Amino acid sequence: MNTFLLNVTACDRVFFEGYCRQVILPLEDGEKGIQAHHENMVFAVNVGELRIQTEDGAWITGVVGSGFAQVINNRVSVLVDTAEHPDEIDVRRAKEAKERAKEQLRQEQSIREYHMSKASLARAMSRLRYSSKDDMRI
Repeated sequence: MNTFLLNVTACDRVFFEGYCRQVILPLEDGEKGIQAHHENMVFAVNVGELRIQTEDGAWITGVVGSGFAQVINNRVSVLVDTAEHPDEIDVRRAKEAKERAKEQLRQEQSIREYHMSKASLARAMSRLRYSSKDDMRI
């Protein structure tokens, strides 16, 4: 199977850099799978599960925040707010963040604050959903 160069970068680190067979990214309305020689494009990445099939066929799974991806000349660059392996997720902290975000949504706030609270809730729920390897689907 053909491979392509993938770079997944978060604000604080490079999550993955290397060749892979395919990457599956979360979108607002589903998922997008990218394989070698995909057409050039730019699209928004949503909070959710990222799956990477490496050159040897193994799968790497992660939880990413919002961002965007660029596909150009058999290279894919993914820039996201956060990227974590499931075993790096602090479940207690994610539960606390979820409760804080829910409480903020109950309060009167500006439109900007409302959208920030919704984004915080989405990140926390995504972390909780994919924190256990038993819950991962490949």
